[in-house]
Amino acid sequence: MALRIPLVLALMLAFAAPAAAVQPDEFLPDPVQEQRARDIGRNLRCLVCQNESIDDSDAPLARDLRLLVRERIQQGESNQEVIDFVVARYGEYVLLKPPFKASTYVLWFAPPFFFFIALLAAFLYYRRSRAEEALPEAQPQPLTDAERRRLAALLDNDKAP
Repeated sequence: MALRIPLVLALMLAFAAPAAAVQPDEFLPDPVQEQRARDIGRNLRCLVCQNESIDDSDAPLARDLRLLVRERIQQGESNQEVIDFVVARYGEYVLLKPPFKASTYVLWFAPPFFFFIALLAAFLYYRRSRAEEALPEAQPQPLTDAERRRLAALLDNDKAP
């Protein structure tokens, strides 16, 4: 019995598919055009959700964008013309994958740069800690005569009633 619950949960997760927010009334009658709309929708960002494509978002603005994409496809525009229209209207932010150009270099190069800096910092930290481990332990210096007399005096005072 105890094994059944994890097994059922594992099976449910195995057959779970990402839910698309595209409603049945949005589908285009031509399957080729519908597939084009889906391909475009997966590459456009929902401006409300920001990290979801318009194909995955339930936001009303995402629905409007899906309908706009389908309308432009039905008018005979190419995929690039539809994307260019949406970008002209909403800016490059609407693209989930920003284009590789001078204004977006920071987006492309900052993550690997900071990853390299983190690796370098970790390497230097571990190298320093290993170097400190390799150093011989500092031996305490023997007490001087004055320190021995002072210690003896303190111990004698502690023994006195």
